[in-house]
Amino acid sequence: MNITSIIIAILTLTAGIGVFLEACTMMSSNLESASSKRLKSLFSKTGNNKWLGVGIGTIGTAAIQSSGAVTVMVLGFVNVGIMSLAQAATIIYGTNIGTTITAQLVALGMFGTNSISTTLIFASFAGVGAFITLFAKHESIKQAGGIFTGFGLLFVGLGMMASAMDEFAALDSVKLFLASISSPVLLVLIGAVLTAIIQSSSVMTSVAITMVVTGLINLTQGIYITMGSNIGSCVVAIIASITSGVNAKRTAVIHLTFNVMGVVLFMFCALLLWALSGGRVTYGGIFENFFPTAPQLQLAMFHTIFNVATMLVALPLTNFLVNFACKVIKEDGISTQKHNAEPHLYFLDEQMLRTPVVAIRQLKQEVLNMADLAIKNFRRSIHIVTTLDYSEINTFRNTEKELNFLNKEIVRYSVELLSNQLNKFDNQFLSSSILSVSDLERIGDYSENIIEYADSLKLQEAAFSEDAIQEILEMEKLVCNLYDEIIIAYSKIDITALERANLIEEHVDLLTTQMEQKHIERLSSGVCNPQVGAEYISLAQNSERIADHLINIGKTIKDLV
Repeated sequence: MNITSIIIAILTLTAGIGVFLEACTMMSSNLESASSKRLKSLFSKTGNNKWLGVGIGTIGTAAIQSSGAVTVMVLGFVNVGIMSLAQAATIIYGTNIGTTITAQLVALGMFGTNSISTTLIFASFAGVGAFITLFAKHESIKQAGGIFTGFGLLFVGLGMMASAMDEFAALDSVKLFLASISSPVLLVLIGAVLTAIIQSSSVMTSVAITMVVTGLINLTQGIYITMGSNIGSCVVAIIASITSGVNAKRTAVIHLTFNVMGVVLFMFCALLLWALSGGRVTYGGIFENFFPTAPQLQLAMFHTIFNVATMLVALPLTNFLVNFACKVIKEDGISTQKHNAEPHLYFLDEQMLRTPVVAIRQLKQEVLNMADLAIKNFRRSIHIVTTLDYSEINTFRNTEKELNFLNKEIVRYSVELLSNQLNKFDNQFLSSSILSVSDLERIGDYSENIIEYADSLKLQEAAFSEDAIQEILEMEKLVCNLYDEIIIAYSKIDITALERANLIEEHVDLLTTQMEQKHIERLSSGVCNPQVGAEYISLAQNSERIADHLINIGKTIKDLV
């Protein structure tokens, strides 16, 4: 083989890895969009059941073909405090099992005779998917086309890598060099470093499989490189946790500890087998006996068994891993107090942007949380204006500051999510969310106006009459009932709840008119002075506008039904 052939082989290998990586990304994004509702439902079931956590991690990773995306999403959940470290740990165990699906697909694609191989058959899916995407008009069919294309390109990349490996296998110098690398520790280190660089354990495992099939390395070498790829895969979580909170960093430590523990355990068992058998029994020999004449299946099956066995060992030790992570990453009390005191997002984290469909579910929770803050401030303002009790004024001011912060941050987050490939429903929801948070921010502003009326009363050393206070409290009750129906309508996309809200809003309009008329009567009888009456009328009108903004939020569900 001349220098030109070597350069061509290197370029082919590089191109194959690039196509494989891009295929994984394409499959992941389209599978994510196509399974968005199921994925949202899946992660909403996260509980304290350890086996359930493993199942969620496995299915979630298999569904979107990206353990990195699921792991980073888990970091986001932990960072905002809606998932415990123990729950996160069990999901991470599952992601390691879910990622073995890619290796099994690669092994399946490398079967076949010299006439037509399964690699070629599966690679043709890229063309089929491209035609579907080109001519399909329905969004779900286009997503299916994208999945087909990604699946096909996976094997196009695999074929290119295998072709390059065949060229390298023809070079005795390359084979002798690789054969000289026999140290298990060195092979694990090579697998870890290369995976950290590529940031994909699936690609590294697939490269190892092609190297074993083409004879560049033996099965035992491939096994240790694959074990190392598990450690290297932790780099995604480690990088993502650097800019996150304490618990996100602890989750990354759990991930790294879990994978290192599995590798150390299997290497110890390998050493024990070798010592007890006098060097006759190795992992390579065991899997060669179980799956003869199929080296691709031998390594793929080891990869699966390794991850399942590691999970079974780690599951009872979850609390130990959590405690260990807490000792390694200690709580920063000052930062935590500062975070809790300042306005912040409650359900969203920047890491969740890597898994848009789950981020959208969390964004909905963030909007509902903002709605809760807004209505509480409305009730505080009514309490203050009717009693002139200012004991909660600092809470009111802080909440108002938080509403302004959430308005800006949720809009920014929604715009970032809109830049992703999403289905029509999610796109529509995000667009409506931008309008909804604006309505909620306006509710906060009108509540601020009511506080100003209280300030005016206090300055005049005046107060509303008992009749006026009763009418204001009746208005408060109606607005809060309206809020309850709107929240049902918004959270469950319930049109009947919206219809009930519309009826309550009509009562609000009617009560506003009655309050204005009764105010005129009180002015005529001298019960109220003109200045106090002006504040009263403005309060009634502000309450009516709050009801209007709540109805606006409810109306957004019409486009989602």
